[in-house]
Amino acid sequence: MRVQKIPTLQQTYTGYAAKLILEDDSVFDGIGFGYPSEVAGEVVFNTGMVGYTETLTDPSYRGQILCMTYPLVGNYGVPSFNIKDEYGLPKFFESDKIQVKALLIHDLSDIASHWSCTRTLDQWLYEEKIPGIYGIDTRALTKKLRVHGVMMGAVVVSENAIDEARLKRALSSAKYEGLNFMPEVSTSEPKEYGDKSKDCIVVLDTGVKYSIIRNIIRTGYRVVRLPWDATYEQVMSYNPKGVVISNGPGDPKVCTDTIKTASKLIKESTPTLGICLGNQILALAGGANTYKLKFGHRGQNKPCVDRRNNQVYVTSQNHGYGIDPKTLGKTGFKVWFENADDDTVEGIEHKSKPIIAVQFHPEASPGPYDCMYVFDRFKEIIGNGVKPEPAVAAAATTKAAKARPKKKTTKIAAKKKKKKEVRRGAKR
Repeated sequence: MRVQKIPTLQQTYTGYAAKLILEDDSVFDGIGFGYPSEVAGEVVFNTGMVGYTETLTDPSYRGQILCMTYPLVGNYGVPSFNIKDEYGLPKFFESDKIQVKALLIHDLSDIASHWSCTRTLDQWLYEEKIPGIYGIDTRALTKKLRVHGVMMGAVVVSENAIDEARLKRALSSAKYEGLNFMPEVSTSEPKEYGDKSKDCIVVLDTGVKYSIIRNIIRTGYRVVRLPWDATYEQVMSYNPKGVVISNGPGDPKVCTDTIKTASKLIKESTPTLGICLGNQILALAGGANTYKLKFGHRGQNKPCVDRRNNQVYVTSQNHGYGIDPKTLGKTGFKVWFENADDDTVEGIEHKSKPIIAVQFHPEASPGPYDCMYVFDRFKEIIGNGVKPEPAVAAAATTKAAKARPKKKTTKIAAKKKKKKEVRRGAKR
């Protein structure tokens, strides 16, 4: 019998001076870990309890400083990128590198122990030149962001004394709004995944997670991953069965090229699935509007209601923008999912075209995996199209009934009717 020894690794890149300053002049002092450096970005929080390897590599966090609300992080270490799934994709990561600008946690585990771990969290951050702070009051920071909304912040991790005035100057020139992160997170050239003999799904890569690719392959297709600014003609040159517009960072309104392509996909009734940022892009392409949420939805415990059957699902989410439901009226879209906490739009579906989208992450990673069926529904739509809405179908049935010629009364029917009338008269 083979016995596998579980490694136990000790943190090493820790013990630095560290400070976080927010744009409202709040200061949080802590202990630095990872790579000594100075960065600025939008400060957001995630309420998930597990999955920091998947979370930190999610391209949707590009340009942001992430605070994790779960108190202990790093206890199971970091696995190797060389561990692949059956499709050849990294099993425990959502992209090829850490995407956050800095990491804020309450307590960094002294040791990391897990059968798959090959390094500690602080070592991973050091190797990828990402600063981290632990020992700060993440609860107080999260409450501040919930009350005042997300805000810009600057982080410094240093082996020397910290110059707070310099950090404030760096913060004053930092920005997140209006930036286009697509060139940083999208592929620069077409890439293919899966069995080349199978039908193709094109993924417009606005920051796609690997788990989206693996779930498309799971449903029986191969994937062609194209740059975020690919034209409709470039997309259709692969003769795809459908198109997926992926998740990604930043304001959807800066993705003008993707919106233009999405508009053509809608016009031509091309089967399309939007996920997270892709949901917002499809709404904009249809003529709706988007807006910035106060502090966004980031975590693994977000309840959403499927409006088709009032079923509630617990979902994984990471977004800071939403669709304005009041602007959906003339777009052809209707609300598919709704957030049970704040009634924001969590998914849309077209009334007459094979186009659906969700704001949450059906691929999860990290979990929960309640909504994997979204990919299966997309496959069903590709194969069968969309059914007309009940109201539309009922109207069509009524119209058809009115248009149907009335049956002529036969001689036999007339005789039966006369006999009934005679019987009624005798009874009186």
